[in-house]
Amino acid sequence: MFKKVVLLGLLALALPLAANASSIAVSNAGGVLTGSSSGLTLTGSTLIKYGDSVGSNLGSVSFTTGAFTSGDAQMGGTLAAGGTFTITGNGTNGLPTGVVFSGTFSSATWTMQTLADGTHDYVLKGALVGSKGEFGATAQITVPTGTAPFSGSTALSSGDTNITVTTPEPGSLSLLGTGLLGLAGFMRRKRKSTS
Repeated sequence: MFKKVVLLGLLALALPLAANASSIAVSNAGGVLTGSSSGLTLTGSTLIKYGDSVGSNLGSVSFTTGAFTSGDAQMGGTLAAGGTFTITGNGTNGLPTGVVFSGTFSSATWTMQTLADGTHDYVLKGALVGSKGEFGATAQITVPTGTAPFSGSTALSSGDTNITVTTPEPGSLSLLGTGLLGLAGFMRRKRKSTS
């Protein structure tokens, strides 16, 4: 029984060491963004940065948002949760071949900004939830359209995505471990007193 308590104590002390949050910066370039009342879709965009891997073609980035719940593609608005966001590697510069991140939008906004020179930028900002439990991921895509407003389809210049794999804070895990040790000690005493 003493060995079990010692092992549980070591586990409680080791848990905070394993807890951390890692963040992966992602950049993409090019592609075509289309939009309508049913949402926005990006196709043909090239992955150019994934964490420490940088190159002219590391794979692809594509997404489809949920439909507009307010506003529209031309004037900007709020998009429903849902859709898909996929980052696919092509096996170069240390990235694997295949899907490296897949998720859905938990919220998204599409904002039109009129610049001082009379041109327009549209900015898509969205929160993502990964299919493997990653949360805290965000995507931001800026789409310049020149002097004309967005008309349903335009070429994309660049986009940035930040994927954060968040785990509980070490302090929370320390408290959990301490609580488990206390519970184990209480159960041990209770067993001894009833026997």
